Amino acid sequence: MRSYLNILLLVLVLVILWHNSVLSAERPWPQISNPTVAEVASNFKTPPPEYSMTFYWGWDGPVTEEVITRDLDTFKANGVRAVTLEPGYDMEYLTTGWFEMVKVAVEQARIRGMKVWLVDEGKYPSGFAGGKFSKERPDLRMQALVLAERLSVAAGEKILRKLSPETVSVVAVNREDNTSQVLDISNGELSWTAPEGDWQVLLVEHQFRTSPTRAVNNPTRGKDTSNSLCDYLDPAATQQFIEFTHEQYKKYFGEEFGKTVLGFRGDEPDYSIRGIPWTNKIFQEFQQRKGYDVRPYVASFLTRGDLAEQQRRAKADYWDVWSDMFGENFFGVQAKWCAEHNLQYLVHLNHEDKMLDLVRSEGDFFRCMRHVQMPGIDTIWSQIWMDKVADFPKYASSAAHLFARPRAFTESFAAYKPAPNVEQAKWILNHQLVRGINMVEVMFVPASSKGRSGMRGWLATEQFPQVARYLNRACYILSQGHPTASIALYHPSMSMWLGDEQANDCALTIMQQLLEQQRDFDVVDDRSIGSLLKLEGNELKNLSGQKYRAVIISSATAISKAALDKLQAFADKGGSVIFVGRTPSIVVEKTFLNVSGSPALDWAIIEPSGQVTDRVIKSLPKSDVILEQTCPAIKYTHRRWRDAELYMFFNESREKQTRKATLSGSGRVKVWYPATGDIKPLTGASSENGVASLTLELVPYGTKFIVIGAK
Repeated sequence: MRSYLNILLLVLVLVILWHNSVLSAERPWPQISNPTVAEVASNFKTPPPEYSMTFYWGWDGPVTEEVITRDLDTFKANGVRAVTLEPGYDMEYLTTGWFEMVKVAVEQARIRGMKVWLVDEGKYPSGFAGGKFSKERPDLRMQALVLAERLSVAAGEKILRKLSPETVSVVAVNREDNTSQVLDISNGELSWTAPEGDWQVLLVEHQFRTSPTRAVNNPTRGKDTSNSLCDYLDPAATQQFIEFTHEQYKKYFGEEFGKTVLGFRGDEPDYSIRGIPWTNKIFQEFQQRKGYDVRPYVASFLTRGDLAEQQRRAKADYWDVWSDMFGENFFGVQAKWCAEHNLQYLVHLNHEDKMLDLVRSEGDFFRCMRHVQMPGIDTIWSQIWMDKVADFPKYASSAAHLFARPRAFTESFAAYKPAPNVEQAKWILNHQLVRGINMVEVMFVPASSKGRSGMRGWLATEQFPQVARYLNRACYILSQGHPTASIALYHPSMSMWLGDEQANDCALTIMQQLLEQQRDFDVVDDRSIGSLLKLEGNELKNLSGQKYRAVIISSATAISKAALDKLQAFADKGGSVIFVGRTPSIVVEKTFLNVSGSPALDWAIIEPSGQVTDRVIKSLPKSDVILEQTCPAIKYTHRRWRDAELYMFFNESREKQTRKATLSGSGRVKVWYPATGDIKPLTGASSENGVASLTLELVPYGTKFIVIGAK
């Protein structure tokens, strides 16, 4: 009997392995790939629709089957083979009628060989299920710690009052010297007599508070707090969100999941609230993770002015805990559900271009993106333009590289002022592609019931179809193979939790200077250094198989002991570790409250200027791109296929750029033209001993895709 059961178990395992291998073969695009140049070339002319640019297709007018078919036909005729379907104001969201009409759209897309992404919300940000939390599950709404009351108390005056069950902390602050006392409220009442001084008593409560939402069911069409978001820190709330949304779509056309329907698209979940994030179990969670009670400190987090050192560190501990819970209980739960249903979860946060704001409202970019299948950014308010330094797309592409995700996306345009023309729009998109973005979503293309699609502006020009084909082919080849950057740049979220704004400024400066000197890199978070990167000899390997041979630590106040230990071991093996700017003054093991002092860094290179100096450059590994003369306007990205190297170059300037260049790679040197699908030898190029020599010519705002490898 036991032998029979063992045979059955073996058969079951083999069936599961066969099913997974078949699924991977049918759906190669969500996986890190290792194709040959011949395999990539075979699809270059007409890439699979999964790699198509997508229109953010807003159903803001009366939508019928006729409108759906007309729009899809128009989009496909213009080279767009995927849509991101966004709910609109003219159809009641999450009703039977809504799901039936989406089912029609999915079926019509299937007939045309097109793909569909589903926006997971009735506008934005993600997580209010079109208002269902406010109406049906108010117990799972977003919550915050807020300063509920301030009481001025003179010396000798006594306060005696019953407290509401929502009160979690009471602190008395002496305004004469800014000292404070945590008041005992364990019996549910406040009883305190003020000593000498000028006192203000602060009462902190947890309350239901939500970030503003723009909801399709809001009659004002405004952005307000009438439809509450769910409690992002509570996995039960996220499960309820999935039940309200994802599970309902599954009932109507789940058989198309992973086929026509590629995934769910989230948008800007964050805590844009008055107060700080809170959930029912956060104090217990904090106690388990940090080993102390944070409640005596929370009132200080909400006060104006500078915090005392202990308060500042306790606040950093609080940020550490809630940002972890956000990543695990909101993003992680959705990513797991999508993976179980052969779908991708793609989402971008709020303020990727303003990292200090992002840290305040979302905690930590990389913890949010750790589980997400397709990390993203947005540029809808002219964050990227010719006169700006805007390297923030590197955050999304770096997260993709770290966590073995083949793609990173951009939500672009929507509210650009001035609206771009074709040349400007293409510049904005190339700016992102060369920083590692390889999936393009263009806003805003509303559905129309007036006999034409919602394509307008530069999308409606006669040049657009060529731009679409260019993007489809470029995104396809930029999604193949492995990333290759050998430099990691430390992301100082922990220092920003402590209020260190200079840490962010220094990191941005280093990003700019590295790119301008043709030194590609990934941004790497503290936790990934400490726990995810694997030390192999004198290299640190991420989940994509990419290997870093140098790590730059930008100006920082704090670093974790786990990251520091990994970096020292890396340096001991011959890796290059370079501290640029201020070196950390505290080393965090379990808590910020109890830390070690400044670490000994005699094993590392120290560059106190905060700049990428010649000394820093000489400490970095040899670059895979060397120009005869550096040119700040030339940016590049590099991916490795099984038997070839792919380079994309972009000239961000108005002037033609010509440089002699050497590139790592062996074999024939060819230029791939995404605009036409042609592949041609590069005249005058040669390759010998793993190095290709060529003349790089880039017209103003021009790109060039060079492949070095097998025939």
